[in-house]
Amino acid sequence: MKKIGIIIGSTRPGRKSPLIAEWFYANLSHPELNFEVIDLKDHPLPFLDEPQMPQTGIYTKQATKAWSQTIAALDGFIFIVPQYNWGYPAVLKNALDYLYQEWQGKPACLVSFGGHGGTQVQLALRLVFQGLKMPVTAVAPQISLAPSASEAEALEVLEAYRPLLPALATEFLRLTK
Repeated sequence: MKKIGIIIGSTRPGRKSPLIAEWFYANLSHPELNFEVIDLKDHPLPFLDEPQMPQTGIYTKQATKAWSQTIAALDGFIFIVPQYNWGYPAVLKNALDYLYQEWQGKPACLVSFGGHGGTQVQLALRLVFQGLKMPVTAVAPQISLAPSASEAEALEVLEAYRPLLPALATEFLRLTK
């Protein structure tokens, strides 16, 4: 069974990312895939402080070793990422930059959201994933969601993306072989 991590890419108070991650977790299913929600808030990483380059895989800090084990155990990722000022949160970039080999070759699905759907997040993270040698899934929802949206409104918006879920599961199966 393939394990797919759903990474909550923001730690900001009042964030919508956990709601979106939990919706994907509750609604994505396939008998050959197992999903797990990973909240960056539960993996506090100081601003990159390892003395060696991530490509070496030589980690000296306990937080880095734990992060490495978490990511290495997974076969692919769904990144739930809000668009902040036409970019993605620094906490996500820091988490990505801590590792290298653990990400390589593992597929990434970008789920961006914001007032305009997170188009700029999609563009920027595709370049980062290219550098990490991570194939990006063709299914990449850009969810238009007002920052003031209530939980009920957000869930209603998310329902429009339900038809994409079988294609996303199929893509993960194809890319993780």
